Amino acid sequence: MTGIAEWQTRVGRSWADEWQRTDRSFAGLTTQLLPAIAAQPGTRVLDLGCGAGELSLAVAAARPAAQVTGVDVSADLVAVAQARAAGRCAFYHGDAAAFVDPDGPPDLLISRHGVMFFDDPPAAFRHLAQSAAPGARMVFSCFRAARDNPWGGLFAPLLPPAPSEPPLAFPPGPFAFADPAHVERCLVGWTALRFTPVDFRYVAGAGDDPVADAVGFFSRIGPAATRLAAHDGTARAELQAAMAALIEPWLAGGVVDFPAAAWIVTAISDQSDR
Repeated sequence: MTGIAEWQTRVGRSWADEWQRTDRSFAGLTTQLLPAIAAQPGTRVLDLGCGAGELSLAVAAARPAAQVTGVDVSADLVAVAQARAAGRCAFYHGDAAAFVDPDGPPDLLISRHGVMFFDDPPAAFRHLAQSAAPGARMVFSCFRAARDNPWGGLFAPLLPPAPSEPPLAFPPGPFAFADPAHVERCLVGWTALRFTPVDFRYVAGAGDDPVADAVGFFSRIGPAATRLAAHDGTARAELQAAMAALIEPWLAGGVVDFPAAAWIVTAISDQSDR
């Protein structure tokens, strides 16, 4: 279970270091998310969980008259986004669940897989609706079920059983928003929800040695990275060799990629809940 604390520390640092490969892994999704965003009105855009800034920068390029702002809980990711932006967007280090844009209320909220990690999603989305402009639009992507995203469980045979934890009403994590009924419970303050299923290829490895590239990527990003962080020397090399054996069957055409399944969700802020 990946929560905000992890994004503020190790996970955020890893994603900041790996921003080029993480952008690559989501490229097939981004090309489908951008048209969904383009279909919505808005001149003050807020990117929730903006990460290294790819989506913010793409939207800013498409809407040169718009003010695009990104917010993320990882200071490391915000630093990367600021360096990439060179002033074209404003990026803030903070928790979107409590963030108020100092430049004014947004009328379009966007996110590429940045909204599944709130500690209290209903409270977070209520805040976002109340701090947005009346009738604001929201467009975000999130993963569908884990069974439809085989990369997510690829290394399960190598990982220890997850520790038992008290059940949470709204557990954070990459697949936390897979169930539309659950998302509807989370999106307090938002109405007219629409869920559009999209499929894409999750690219994990390319270049001269795609399998080694994918091992390097998954050594920094994902559940195997946590276990690898606790090992070095021979134990680490053996674990990475086992990872390579599981990755090898997914190599085709000089690329290691996996089928991936996501939702693109759209909504409108509900002024009656203000």
